Amino acid sequence: MKITVDFEECLKDSPRFRATIEEVEGDVCELESKLDKLVKLCIGMIDAGKAYNAANKQFVNGIRELAQQSTRDEVIESSLTKFAESLQEMINYHTILFDQAQRSIKTQLQTFVKDDLRKFKEAKKQFDKVSEEKEAALIKNAQAPRNKQHEVEEATNILTATRKCFRHIVLDYVLQINVLQSKRRSEILKSMLSFMYAHLTFFHQGYDLFSELQPLMKQLGGQLDQLVVDAAKEKRDMEQKHSTIQQKAALQDFSNDDTKLEYNVDADNGIAMEGYLFKRASNAFKTWNRRWFSIQNNQLVYQKKFKDNPTVVVEDLRLCTVKHCEDIERRFCFEVVSPTKSCMMQADSEKLRQAWIKAVQNSIATAFRDKGDDGEKLDRKSSTSTGSLDSGGELKERSLKGESALQKVLAIPGNACCCDCGQPDPRWASINLGITLCIQCSGIHRSLGVHFSKVRSLTLDTWEPELLKLMCELGNGVINQIYEARREELGARKPQPGDPRHEVEAYIKAKYVDRRFVRQPSDEELRNKVVSLSKQEKRLSSSSEHLPPRPPPPTPKLRPGSNASGQTVKSADSGIQNSADGSREMLATTPSNNSLADADAAESPPMPMPATLPPPSPCKEVVFYEPKEYSPGLQLYWASCARSLPDMAEALAHGAEVNWVNTEDDKRTPLIMAVQGGSLVTCEFLLQNSANVNQQDAQGRGPLHHATMLGHTGQVCLFLKRGANQNAADIDEKTPLTIAVEAANADIVTLLRLAKMNEEMREAEGPYSQSGDETYQDIFQDFTHMASNDPDKLNRYQQYDPQRP
Repeated sequence: MKITVDFEECLKDSPRFRATIEEVEGDVCELESKLDKLVKLCIGMIDAGKAYNAANKQFVNGIRELAQQSTRDEVIESSLTKFAESLQEMINYHTILFDQAQRSIKTQLQTFVKDDLRKFKEAKKQFDKVSEEKEAALIKNAQAPRNKQHEVEEATNILTATRKCFRHIVLDYVLQINVLQSKRRSEILKSMLSFMYAHLTFFHQGYDLFSELQPLMKQLGGQLDQLVVDAAKEKRDMEQKHSTIQQKAALQDFSNDDTKLEYNVDADNGIAMEGYLFKRASNAFKTWNRRWFSIQNNQLVYQKKFKDNPTVVVEDLRLCTVKHCEDIERRFCFEVVSPTKSCMMQADSEKLRQAWIKAVQNSIATAFRDKGDDGEKLDRKSSTSTGSLDSGGELKERSLKGESALQKVLAIPGNACCCDCGQPDPRWASINLGITLCIQCSGIHRSLGVHFSKVRSLTLDTWEPELLKLMCELGNGVINQIYEARREELGARKPQPGDPRHEVEAYIKAKYVDRRFVRQPSDEELRNKVVSLSKQEKRLSSSSEHLPPRPPPPTPKLRPGSNASGQTVKSADSGIQNSADGSREMLATTPSNNSLADADAAESPPMPMPATLPPPSPCKEVVFYEPKEYSPGLQLYWASCARSLPDMAEALAHGAEVNWVNTEDDKRTPLIMAVQGGSLVTCEFLLQNSANVNQQDAQGRGPLHHATMLGHTGQVCLFLKRGANQNAADIDEKTPLTIAVEAANADIVTLLRLAKMNEEMREAEGPYSQSGDETYQDIFQDFTHMASNDPDKLNRYQQYDPQRP
């Protein structure tokens, strides 16, 4: 009931007015209590709704996982996928409903309680106070004696002022009461009406959604009856087959016949013979492992699990021999010997051993009779298990060692003498600084720790191509311009050959640890440097747009290839054909079958390279925004994108953090910007200076994600070698492998799968196992070599487009 107070009645201050005021105050107090309770209940409902949505989302994800697991059953996969999409829509509708409840009930009513009821309470306090003052003035006026005129006048004046103040305040109080009583109706009804409309919209959306889904549900309901009948029929057939096989097994047990393996060269699936054998590993412990062996298409292969890609033991049986082994402790052993290695195996019985030996001998004889396309395999003298990626038997150059690396590094101006003391003919280098050192200075650099300097021999150590290019991009001249910029100004003496070690050591520590001679830039110089680097990156990007179009890679001339089962197969993800003959046809994903480029890539001349490095087409356009402040970290950030190693080295010398995060640009790091810039050497420089290869941006993407999305195969190879986590998922729950498969980039899919396979094999076979290491390192060396020396051969795929279906 709406309670109002009459303005004229309030001036009389009658008992009727006081009773009305008391009734209003009690009503408002109760209203406040009810509204507080309703708001709390609304908050509880919203929290429970959010918890329900979270649990419902997990349930929907479970439906999606079940659909993905049922890819072989199109009906189940498509139906569950559609159901999951519909339920996800309902979750979205629920989220909207709870948001509306929060706005209409919680926020709106809380505002009414805090604002309007607070004003009422303040007015009530003033009214109570002035009422007490008026009552006191009346009493004092009544008590004034007749014969004391000054007291009478004082009491009269006080009473007059108090009555005037009372009239003013009581009128305001009555106004506040009447406004509150009027507003409470509209506020409460408006809030609840908005909430009810939100429910109306929610149920309308749900009805429309399930109206669209209803035909599919009716169709599935009609199919269920037939599915039940088919399931019963399949059950009867399987029970009959079970009985038949059980009788056959009983007869086999009775005859004690364990030689049911037969050699069948004309088998439909190409597998002439298969069965379990024990294989002796080639590691130091010579452990024996039980594997599933098969002879198929003149090859001897084995698998640990059915889903594993077959490992080729003998690539061509025409090149091998088989013999009994009686000189070891184990029974029933035989050995298959090829030109490059031998494999020791053990059967379960003597009859089985004889059957396998006979099968291998028959396969050898059959292979020599067949003179088809496989004839050219006789010219290959290396097993596929070595992971050779060369075509035509030609060995290509791998990592550089010795004089070759020395000559390339010393040819850089300033590198012919030690960077710190000037000793001629240095034989050592600091790979993270990019300088050459004499033997004495290299020892001092080692004592600084690898976080300051990483020392490597120019003659004794192996040099990867990207590391060698890093050394050639920097050099003593560039580094000394940075680290000795203020040496002469400070009057510091540079050591000479033959100076005492302690003097040289003190100078090197002052130079690299304390960075005493580095010239710190002013704020204006730093700003100009950053802006210049950002413009340089744009010039590099824009210049690539006007380059002549790059011709597509030559179409591979595929020879009849086969996987371990002798059949040309297609990857389910990328559609790229895999070949097991070790030739350079297309990319494969098994540790024993690896090819790197097209079949005639070795014969075709390399395509002309532009004068500058070809910039990528980044997933997100790199835009320079005026930052809040300029810092060495920002210089390193843009220098990494602009591919300027000298500016990067300068930023690090000025104190830049190598893992600096740009909070104004999706929390990207210099290493991610180096990926955007497309330079393999830039990434190598940052990694040598302790950049975190797994640091993610605001989208949950690390450098490996970005390199995969941009199709930078060489960078992917580099990050995997440096321990990048290929199982990391971004905020869209996509791993690098998922992205590479969606982009159909077979090169990167191969690298990711091979790295994962190598990791799983090492974990499965123990910490001392070397299984797969030779193949893994061999293939990664080939990719590294190609990325550094012939990158055009890897630029065969477009960058990843997340919108592409």
